[in-house]
Amino acid sequence: MVIGMKPTTTLAEMMGPDGEVMLLQEHDGEYFLKIGGVTLMSTTAFSSEQTMAELGCGVGGKQRVLIGGLGFGFTLKRVLELVSDDSEVVVAELLPEMVEWNRKHLREVNGTLLDDPRVTVEVMDVFELMKKGGCFDAILLDVDNSPDPLVQKGNGRLYRHKGVEIARGAVKGGGRVVYWSAHEDRGFVGLLRKIFREVEAVPAKAYPKAKRYTHTLFLAVK
Repeated sequence: MVIGMKPTTTLAEMMGPDGEVMLLQEHDGEYFLKIGGVTLMSTTAFSSEQTMAELGCGVGGKQRVLIGGLGFGFTLKRVLELVSDDSEVVVAELLPEMVEWNRKHLREVNGTLLDDPRVTVEVMDVFELMKKGGCFDAILLDVDNSPDPLVQKGNGRLYRHKGVEIARGAVKGGGRVVYWSAHEDRGFVGLLRKIFREVEAVPAKAYPKAKRYTHTLFLAVK
């Protein structure tokens, strides 16, 4: 036993959509979400989520924004800082447990933001929500690890031709769709360019003082 070593506490767990165990853990005041033993997100690395919000909603003012994937709420937090008090922010989260964990275990992180009057939480697949249309100013998709899904194989359809067309149909002219990814994907950039007017792959840091850009944000403008 190492004297002074701080323990890791498992706060909650569930079975993921594809049968992998998902754990919410706390260590030394920081929180981690793991799936199959792999860290999917944490409170130590969230800069790319903030950058994602800035790429989608940087113009500020009144906006209607769709966030696909609640995570630990860092994208939501930055969106609410950017948009006006009369804006509407819809959060689509497939897993009801993630909403519950934010309210119960992550309340001091960003969980209280779910009670902001501008926020509506839809416990459903963001793919199905986008199929309904909606005329959003911005759609921010952070539902999986990359176009090669880790959390759920079904998320892959968001990154295929039909899924990208559905996303395009759910934003206004000039609207923006931003996809979060753990790595670059030239094939996905090529697909986006067939469907959107402007496309850019933007390097993003995991945390502010990081020396390297380890994540990629795909920005697509209608």
